[in-house]
Amino acid sequence: MSSDSVSGSFKRCVEQLRENAVIAYPTEAVFGLGCDPDSEQAVMALLALKKRPAEKGLILIAASYQQLIPYIRDEELTVEQRDRMFSHWPGPVTFVVPSSAPRWLTGKFDSLAVRVSDHPDVQKLCTTFGKPLVSTSANLSGQEPCRNVEEVISQFGADFPVLQGITGGRNNPSEIRNVITGELIRQG
Repeated sequence: MSSDSVSGSFKRCVEQLRENAVIAYPTEAVFGLGCDPDSEQAVMALLALKKRPAEKGLILIAASYQQLIPYIRDEELTVEQRDRMFSHWPGPVTFVVPSSAPRWLTGKFDSLAVRVSDHPDVQKLCTTFGKPLVSTSANLSGQEPCRNVEEVISQFGADFPVLQGITGGRNNPSEIRNVITGELIRQG
């Protein structure tokens, strides 16, 4: 993979995000589908592409906790709850927190799943875009999540905007925990 193809794909993905399109990008374990969390149009396009019901809610992935503040009710978290999150971040643990985000992100819940990733491509995308991304596994309904660029192209087509890169090498998707109770929701 040449550095020109990587930088070209990065520029294209950021442009696509700014145009309310859905992109694919590498995360800790699999490729994710992402879009602008503030664009209901983009989120609905992502859900339609995945054939995912809106009521299930989505994950936001970010470069920093500060990027998540507009979407969560940080004031409802205790110091201990924040410390619980910060002890795992940046990293592959997702936390469900009280939310102030729109229903197109939270679905039927009053909470939102959020993660500060340590994947360099996620860090760079979110920093350049200036906010978190919606993050759900890159796969069509019934298919296995994509683990490389070739699998993304196979499932979504050669014209689909995909960030040329590699996953962080983890075998399992991120662990998901409830920040309030500490309950394990999904094993990582």
